[in-house]
Order: sequence, then structure tokens, then C-alpha cells
Amino acid sequence: MNKEFIISGKIVDIIERRIFNATIKVTNSKIVEIQESTQENDNYIIPGFIDAHVHIESSMLIPTSFARAAVKNGTVATVSDPHEIANVLGVDGVKFMIKNGKKSPFKFYFGAPSCVPATSFETSGAVIDSADIKELMANPDIHYLAEMMNFPGVIFQDEEVLKKIKYAHDSNKPVDGHAPGLFGEDLNKYAAQKITTDHECTSVKEAIEKINRGIKIQIREGSAAKNFENLFPLIESHPAKVMFCTDDCHPDDLVKGHINKVVSRAIGKGADVFDVISAATKIPKEHYNLDVGLLQVGDPADFIIVNNLCDFDVSKTYINGDLVYENGVVLIEKQSETSPNNFNCKPISISDILVPERGKSIQVIVAKDGDLVTGKEIIEPTIKDGHIVSDINKDILKIVIVNRYKNTKPQVGFIKNFKLKKGAIAGSIAHDSHNIIAIGTNDIEIVNAINTVIDNKGGIVAYDENKLKQLKLEVAGLMSTGEAEDVAKRYHEVHSMAKELGSELTAPFMTMAFMALLVIPELKIGDKGMFDVTKFAFTSLFIE
Repeated sequence: MNKEFIISGKIVDIIERRIFNATIKVTNSKIVEIQESTQENDNYIIPGFIDAHVHIESSMLIPTSFARAAVKNGTVATVSDPHEIANVLGVDGVKFMIKNGKKSPFKFYFGAPSCVPATSFETSGAVIDSADIKELMANPDIHYLAEMMNFPGVIFQDEEVLKKIKYAHDSNKPVDGHAPGLFGEDLNKYAAQKITTDHECTSVKEAIEKINRGIKIQIREGSAAKNFENLFPLIESHPAKVMFCTDDCHPDDLVKGHINKVVSRAIGKGADVFDVISAATKIPKEHYNLDVGLLQVGDPADFIIVNNLCDFDVSKTYINGDLVYENGVVLIEKQSETSPNNFNCKPISISDILVPERGKSIQVIVAKDGDLVTGKEIIEPTIKDGHIVSDINKDILKIVIVNRYKNTKPQVGFIKNFKLKKGAIAGSIAHDSHNIIAIGTNDIEIVNAINTVIDNKGGIVAYDENKLKQLKLEVAGLMSTGEAEDVAKRYHEVHSMAKELGSELTAPFMTMAFMALLVIPELKIGDKGMFDVTKFAFTSLFIE
């Protein structure tokens, strides 16, 4: 279809680093002319935003629904790692995301998940090996090798890991990193494999050491992991080396704002407007070689209209010259979709999660608000009828993992800082293998919450006696086919009940989901047992 129109405003030119009044002419999907004008305009035209690293699944929305929510915030593209659904459904899950994404004008750039499963110490629903990566790299719909979380495999030159990296390099596609707390010689070995990004930095010192080794830093501000405040100085000191990302963004956060809010926050703290907008547009576009416009003649007509360069509230969003959002109205049609899944476990009973007393001390996971890294404490447990139980007075709660892919004995540990005073929460989102995870104050509530998730074949649940709030996630136990606003509303209800039960965490469900991530230090729990990430080995609940 031949599309032609003109639009006027203050152009924010991040290439020439100037702002000027002009009229843009669009023909078909391209900008064909930018004519500078003396007429003063009130609105600003800026390139559409790019989320440089995100798992769409964490929004609990399928890609088409994510797109309808994201364009309201001026996001036109994402660099998306379908790692979560791949752990459940394998390559078929990756293909599902690509196929669904193509039903929308939004620009999804999917990568090939590099670590499925994340480790060999847990049970996932599928495996993506080096042969699969080689096949995926030949697919033009795959744009990069997604985050290489298995940094020990890189450092110790695991043959399978190095093959995956090689196939990406052979295809001239970048390799994303994931190396929390990596320094010194180990970092040298990691960077030597031409791994080009990292979104796990928590300090400027760590970030600069990685930048000095050729790694760009993705400043993450997600629902649980928030590193913006710590890494903000990089925008001034290393503006060409940073991008913005959310990594994991829950639906209630997405409907409130996306990359636009990070941009607004950075400018509000005094950062240079061109450096900030470049981090949200130019740097990821060039790093990943994305077909996304930067408001230059010949570019795809991807841009947004805002009233000022402070709050970045978006009035219009264009993708390839199509108006996809205008003043509160999304102009992308809703798409119907199937609900692939992988759920093969039976309900559990209280006897399955009893922990007989077997020692004077136990290791307890210490959760940290806004951080994926955990600590550990050694405590003397509370005993009742010969079994270790949750103790709300000490804020020591039982945490349970149930393998959702086959019937095995649940794994039980204990955790601190969730501060539930009653009830339990549970979900089928448990990074990265997405088994069922639950935390609760007593065994009855924990079992009821877990069995509700099993009955629904996926979702998140807050349970207390006869009160239940739930969000069903019918697609792989990770996503809903519903609209963002409805999913956000239901998520908010479950989230609010978790708060009513006593949790003081910013995002209790997101934080809980990462307690099973065995590649982030220090102490975690998977479907095969407690795991000491610093030693990269299983460990006992009990200290003898």
C-alpha cells in the first residue's frame, strides 16, 4: 500500500545532536525528506525506543499483546530473548514467539537461547543443544545468541558452550552476556569469546571493568532487578557504551511505562538528552544491526511524538510509517492465539513437603529486594512434632520446588525476607526451568497454593484459608492470551494479596521466581535440591 504523509514538529536529531523545527515526509514506510522550517512547533519528534534486552514472557503476555501495551509508551522494538518459553517448549517455543510476533507491526528481534537448561543441575521441559543453535543461527528471524549465562562453561572452555558461541560468530551475529560479579582473569576469558553485552552489573566499578574489555552495558530497570541508580553515572562517563533494558517487566509495570520512564528519569537526573535518547535508540540499533529508524532520511519511519523532553508521555507512535498508537488508542488489532503448554505433574500432599529434623542448624536463603543475588544465613530451625517448620516470628518460611514436567519428590528449603505472616504464594514462573515454586507460612496453605497452580496448568496464586487470588497463564505456564490491562489487573490483585499476607518486597512474585535461578549467587534451590552457586554444586539444607 502506498502511504504518504507529512508531519511537523521539533526534530530531536541524535546523530547531529541538535533539535530543530522541521517537516518530515514519509512515503510508504520510509522517511524520504526532512525539511527544516522556521515555524515553531510545540511537539517533539524523536526516534522510537528500543528495549535492549527483555524476556517478553515476563510480561505474562504473548508478543502481540506485549506490542499493544508497549507502543503506548513509545517502544517500537525489542531485543527479545525467548529463553523462558524455550525452557518449557524448546525450539518450538522460540518458533511460537517468532510466529506470534509477526502478527504485529511491532519490531521483535528474537535471539537463540544459549542456555536451555541454564544448568544441568535442574529439570527443564526441553534442551537446546549446539546443533539446535547452529540451525537457529541459519534462521533470518534469529538475530543474536542470547545471554550466555553459563559463564563457568565459557571460562573453563566447555566444548558445547564454545560451539554455540562459534556458530553465532560464524553467522556474524552478536553474542549477549550474563556474568554477574565477574572480574579479573575470569572476565578476561569470558570477554575473549567476543561476548559483547552484560545486563547484570550492579556497580560502576564492575561495569567499567567490562567496558574496558569491549563489553557494552545494558542498564537494567525491571520489575525486580533495578540497577539504574547504581549505574546512572555511566551515561555521562561512557555514553557510547550503554543501553537501557528492562530484562523482566511485569504487566502492571508495563502498562504504567516502559523505556520512556527510564529516559525521563535519566534526563530528570541531569543527563544529556542526546546521550540518554541514544542509549534508548541508536546504541542498541547499531549494536544489533536492527532495521529500526533513527529519524534520518532513508530510515524506516519509526518515531514517536511527545509534548516535552521531561516526562516523555507519548501521544503518537509510528512504526514503518503506520500510526500504531494515538492519544490513548492502540491501533494494532488484537490477534487470537493457541496455548501451547508442557505440564505433567500430579497434585502433592502435605506429607510430600515435611522436613524431618536432622541437624542443629540449617542454611537459609536470604532474599534481597530489587536484586537477583541472594545471601545465606545459618540458623537454628524451629521444630514441631519432629519436623522443621516455618516460623513467622523469625521470618523463616518454607520454600518448595515441584517438578512440573514429571512426578518427582518436591524439594524443600527455607527462606528469609519474604515476611509473610499468613498464607502462601506460588507460581509456575521459576527461572529458568519454570518448575512450580511456592513460599508459605504453613504446609496446608503451601500445598493448596501449589495444587491450584497444577490444576490450572500454570499461573500465579496467593492463597490464605478460603481466600484465593490467581492469574492463569495458559501459554507454557508463563503467559496469558489476554490483553495487557486485564492481565495487569489480575496480576495486581494477586500481588496485592501477597502484600496483604505480609510481604514487604517490591515484587514478591518476581523475586520468588528468581530463587530457583541456579546461575545467580549465592544460595538457591532447584527441583533437585539446594544449590551453592559460589561453589556451583549442590549443598545440604542441614549443617552437620
